[in-house]
Amino acid sequence: MFDWWRRRRDAHVLEHRAIPDDLWLATLAAYPFLKHRPLADLLALRELATLFLARKQFHAAGGLVLDDAMALAIAAQACLPVLKLGLGWYDGFVGIVVQPDQVVAQRAWTDEHGISHEGSEVLSGEAMPGGPIMLSWPDVAEAADSAACGYNVVIHEFVHVLDMASGNVDGVPPLPDRATRDHWIEVMSNHHHALCQALEAGVDTWLDPYAANGLEEFFPVAAEAFFVAPQGLREHHGEVYHLLAEYFGQDPARHAR
Repeated sequence: MFDWWRRRRDAHVLEHRAIPDDLWLATLAAYPFLKHRPLADLLALRELATLFLARKQFHAAGGLVLDDAMALAIAAQACLPVLKLGLGWYDGFVGIVVQPDQVVAQRAWTDEHGISHEGSEVLSGEAMPGGPIMLSWPDVAEAADSAACGYNVVIHEFVHVLDMASGNVDGVPPLPDRATRDHWIEVMSNHHHALCQALEAGVDTWLDPYAANGLEEFFPVAAEAFFVAPQGLREHHGEVYHLLAEYFGQDPARHAR
């Protein structure tokens, strides 16, 4: 019964709340990495973004004025990871908070020796279990320019949501069986370890060094690059690229320019 009701509701949204053509085309022009995919995928992405906008609640913080173009920019990028997986993976949260700039958060943690520490961290985004998702608008707006570096804050935070769906934030999303999970951990761990070794040796790395902060960050950082700089990820981390291509059901390097 619930599935029938949701299909009917979604059909109503797609018919009566469709994204205007001019706004959709302007979004594709502003974020070119969105449009480098087959027409069928673009049509599916537009539908997912429409449903995403209907299901989620956007909140502007710090005096920021949020308009339709800004909300669509976030929705379209957020829907890339679930283009083939389905929007249901985002059902666990509703709120999206858009900040006018990066946020300084106070942190407390305990190190491996049991010593407590406190400090501050500058955040361009944050995903919390059950939501909300926090995003810095300047980082979202500059996504086209930062794509060459493999950076995308929206994709990063929404891939954290996929990771959280397994019940743990460990860089391993829900996978179909133990063999698939073991293979995922092996590939990701090997490339994470190689990245850490390169950084310790003072070697410049193609992948953002932030990925060295554990598998829970390696996965979303690699996923950012997979969607916005796929040819670079395939060249420098081919095993990771193919693992993500199988997981996401997409092959963006095939269509990238």
